[in-house]
Amino acid sequence: MTTYRAANEGAYQTPICPCVTTSPWKEWIMTHEEHHAAKTLGIGKAIAVLTSGGDAQGMNAAVRAVVRVGIFTGARVFFVHEGYQGLVDGGDNIREATWESVSMMLQLGGTVIGSARCKDFREREGRLRAAHNLVKRGITNLCVIGGDGSLTGADTFRSEWSDLLSDLQKAGKITAEEATKSSYLNIVGLVGSIDNDFCGTDMTIGTDSALHRIIEIVDAITTTAQSHQRTFVLEVMGRHCGYLALVTSLSCGADWVFIPECPPDDDWEEHLCRRLSETRTRGSRLNIIIVAEGAIDKTGKPITSEDIKNLVVKRLGYDTRVTVLGHVQRGGTPSAFDRILGSRMGVEAVMALLEGTPDTPACVVSLSGNQAVRLPLMECVQMTKDVTKAMNDRKFDEAMKLRGRSFMNNWEVYKLLAHVRPPVSKGPSSIHTVAVMNVGAPAAGMNAAVRSTVRIGLIQGNRVLVVHDGFEGLAKGQIEEAGWSYVGGWTGQGGSKLGTKRTLPKKSFEQISANITKFNIQGLVIIGGFEAYTGGLELMEGRKLFDELCIPFVVIPATVSNNVPGSDFSVGADTALNTICTTCDRIKQSAAGTKRRVFIIETMGGYCGYLATMAGLAAGADAAYIFEEPFTIRDLQANVEHLVHKMKTTVKRGLVLRNEKCNENYTTDFIFNLYSEEGKGIFDSRKNVLGHMQQGGSPTPFDRNFATKMGAKAMNWMSGKIKESYRNGRIFANTPDSGCVLGMRKRALVFQPVTELKEQTDFDHRIPKEQWWLKLRPILKILAKYEIDLDTSEHAHLEHISRKRSGEASI
Repeated sequence: MTTYRAANEGAYQTPICPCVTTSPWKEWIMTHEEHHAAKTLGIGKAIAVLTSGGDAQGMNAAVRAVVRVGIFTGARVFFVHEGYQGLVDGGDNIREATWESVSMMLQLGGTVIGSARCKDFREREGRLRAAHNLVKRGITNLCVIGGDGSLTGADTFRSEWSDLLSDLQKAGKITAEEATKSSYLNIVGLVGSIDNDFCGTDMTIGTDSALHRIIEIVDAITTTAQSHQRTFVLEVMGRHCGYLALVTSLSCGADWVFIPECPPDDDWEEHLCRRLSETRTRGSRLNIIIVAEGAIDKTGKPITSEDIKNLVVKRLGYDTRVTVLGHVQRGGTPSAFDRILGSRMGVEAVMALLEGTPDTPACVVSLSGNQAVRLPLMECVQMTKDVTKAMNDRKFDEAMKLRGRSFMNNWEVYKLLAHVRPPVSKGPSSIHTVAVMNVGAPAAGMNAAVRSTVRIGLIQGNRVLVVHDGFEGLAKGQIEEAGWSYVGGWTGQGGSKLGTKRTLPKKSFEQISANITKFNIQGLVIIGGFEAYTGGLELMEGRKLFDELCIPFVVIPATVSNNVPGSDFSVGADTALNTICTTCDRIKQSAAGTKRRVFIIETMGGYCGYLATMAGLAAGADAAYIFEEPFTIRDLQANVEHLVHKMKTTVKRGLVLRNEKCNENYTTDFIFNLYSEEGKGIFDSRKNVLGHMQQGGSPTPFDRNFATKMGAKAMNWMSGKIKESYRNGRIFANTPDSGCVLGMRKRALVFQPVTELKEQTDFDHRIPKEQWWLKLRPILKILAKYEIDLDTSEHAHLEHISRKRSGEASI
């Protein structure tokens, strides 16, 4: 992994040696030619970008990234307004973009360059006109942001390109020289669709934002439903894909979900009514049913929201209401995830276009785990069509498999949590006892993880205990048994319902051991941050002194700082990131009104710069100071000079993020005072310390879903490990693999022994030594118009969809 100095080595600063960058983690040296290749890759080339089909939040982030990275590489970049229709009509619909023309786009929903369904482009005559418009402007690279129909049209266009040029030349509309210069067309697709129905990518641009809109409404409806003991039937979009409905049901703990990929059994009416009445019997005051707009039964007959409402009213007599969410799901501000996804995909699209040759197949830039990958466009389109065909042929099992392992995993977890009846206790002899606890600072999503862990444990026939106040509560015996209803309604609640403290176990081994024996605890699920990880290490050490500590345990990373070794993501970090982005959006809006104003924002994270970096990328910051990339007074000066230059343009505002512990001397106050002094007469400075608001709020859909699946996977592992450790009538686990961190690594969820992670940890600064997100920092700087050097050595290479799917993240 390459790291770069937080000092943006820009146009206003001459680096000591432009071909060497150093960091505490790694020193990396590359040749001068490699170093500057990206900055000259686009010279003499032209790129056009268009958005087509249905709009999706995050498209603007992708357009912005394509424009700015294209300009960074030396290419000319053109907007194509109104999608393919603009490409066919030409004229003012195809306009050259400038750096400033994409300013303030990042936080806007929809697509500012417009989108339209185009009949003309489906005809060869329309594509001939489109080719003429591109050739006359010297454009041979096309980035298409849209769904499978839009991308299929782009591939058809590319395959016909030579014939189209030939026809244009014969008709005398282009010269032989123009035909030679435009001899081939490169196509790269980015999937923009709220439905997440495109095979080959884990997430499409817009899906996460649509989930945000849905969950906001579900949370609001939940309060009124509880007041009146109502049943609500919510219909969500998705066409023939049930992803939105399925993830919504997991994120809100719905009683039932109807999705087109898995129609309900023939007796579903009875099963549904029984499920709803059982939920009420257990003390719930409401029922939530989620319906995908394309839901069908096994004969292919549509299942509508009104059908379900009428059934519930007739059979159960419940006060039932229907809410059809409609186009509100497409609207609103894009989430942090979609902004970063759009930006990353836009960067990758430019590199794929400029590296393309006549033999390179049209590709689509996809997300796999947290990795950007390039896949052959038509392989993905064909697999997407295969899903539709399987569903039309009533081969629903095949359709589910084609959706991918992630989709299937969501479905399996949903079925367990919603459809399986909690078993009746079979007596102590056949039941294992597992305790669940929170450790460290609170993080949104902790409660969702506890709920999932408790309920999966109960379904497996285990006795589940909850521990209040972390290791301190375990030592003091603040432990109680949890039933099914104990964790009811916890999914959408922020903070930690169990209570959490930073106390470590080492000083209380004797009391903890006594309580493990007293409550017959045979396994421990620890949900928390860096303290949970270090607490796990202490438990491993304590096994040498106390046999009672020889029980399996698993750590589920949950912290806004995202600093737990062994996992690329932590529960709670996405919620904190969205909180920061929302605040930055409002601040930028304020700065846009007052003009010539720079805001310095301090974020949390300890020594980990994840929040500052990712929020900087999502909010369009001019700089983000972090501990992992040391900076000097010269670097601060370069940033001030950069902002002075920026104030001479039409974009008269600045946003600077600072991680709370990035430097003990260059504090937020110091940087504020420096900017205030150096910017006198040119810009004003303001500062905001966001503080603990970053730990609060309802968890985002990502955190709810991630936490739910982590809890389920942890408990499944725990049950197997307890059985494996059963010896001579008792549990005895003393192997390294009996104490693990469950983390997401690139494309999969993996269990890693805590002892093996010690070598990967900087304990002094409470961060992992290697952090994947550091390689995104050059993107932040390029998009802020710093003349830095972009390393292209880690860019995605073309993969095949079958290979990608076999390694897909199983979360």
